[in-house]
Amino acid sequence: MYGVKIVVMLSLGSLVLCVSSCTTMQTRAPDTDLLATGLVGWQQIGGQEQAWHFENGVLYVEGQNGGWLATHRQYDNFALSVEFRVPPGGNSGVFIRSPLEGDPAYTGMEIQILDDYAGPAGHLEPYQYTGSIYGIQGPSDRVSKQAGQWQKMVIIAQGSHIQVSLNGKKIVDTDLTYYSHQADTHPGLTRKSGYIGLQSQGSRVEFRNLMIRELP
Repeated sequence: MYGVKIVVMLSLGSLVLCVSSCTTMQTRAPDTDLLATGLVGWQQIGGQEQAWHFENGVLYVEGQNGGWLATHRQYDNFALSVEFRVPPGGNSGVFIRSPLEGDPAYTGMEIQILDDYAGPAGHLEPYQYTGSIYGIQGPSDRVSKQAGQWQKMVIIAQGSHIQVSLNGKKIVDTDLTYYSHQADTHPGLTRKSGYIGLQSQGSRVEFRNLMIRELP
């Protein structure tokens, strides 16, 4: 009888653990593919109309005057994963928590995308290289690939905590409160939510596998 009680108790304990685990899995927000419907769900801000294109799972813009693309809805806390490719000399960026007015690199924040190897070495400030919070904090390591190759970036924004990983390595892990003294010129540092955006900066840039998961 004693042995039966132990078995019952172990079974109940396993059931509680299972229920707890299953509940955790069910309450985790799912990943959303922001390119599942191509350009549907995006709005172009400024620039020449229909400058952005979507073909075979790839979103791209080329040439001057492309403005920038913004999601139709705003996000606050999230994990954003994106693959991108730039040509030699290419320049772009991912905007986060941006409003639709003003320069989103400052009214929001820009996570830089660049051909880091164009031009003479050392001609840029640390906060201008790929993966940096543009104008604020540079990457801890230079792990970007040569132009013409697909690269993967993951951006996690949770409250004032921002992390950026590039090609599998974390290169930014900071708290925006460290930079509150720059809020006058970079008001986006204090924003709690805003639009996700993709920048056109005069050269071709391609994006694919753009996934977002909302966080508590």
